[in-house]
Amino acid sequence: MSLAVFVSCQSVKKEQNKGTGTETEQGAKSIEVAESVQFEDVNGKHVNTASLKGKVVFINFWATWCPPCIKEMPSIQALYNKFNPADDIVFLLVDVDGDLEKSSAFMKNNQLNMPIYKPTANLPSSFIQGAIPTTVILDKNGAMKARIEGGRDYNTAEMENGIRALLKE
Repeated sequence: MSLAVFVSCQSVKKEQNKGTGTETEQGAKSIEVAESVQFEDVNGKHVNTASLKGKVVFINFWATWCPPCIKEMPSIQALYNKFNPADDIVFLLVDVDGDLEKSSAFMKNNQLNMPIYKPTANLPSSFIQGAIPTTVILDKNGAMKARIEGGRDYNTAEMENGIRALLKE
């Protein structure tokens, strides 16, 4: 999966770096997710990364006020549509502001139907280092395969093929 640099928004709550950062360039090293990161959906249901082992996990950190986040949403929706429904992949669109009412309204107003979540604690720097949008992709073992900072077109053959390869592992 090749990665590119794009414009991003700043100012995201995060924990101090614990030395588990990943590279965002092509050939990013894989790391095991050392800690469980927990999120909450609009119905109050909690999900954490540890409970999702056995599935490929696509996590997009975004906010309704972030222009690059808004710009990439249709491409994430298109990617989501290619894989949904599927038992072996999970999409988590995480509103870093934690305002699920506002993000739900945004999704509805833009005819987007992806599942939205909010973080239930500070986000670790292995997942996000202050810029949004940031997308994290975990393989079925919970290893981080990609951390992509900045806006991107996710509706590409390259992204689809990369996810399909992870699903086959």
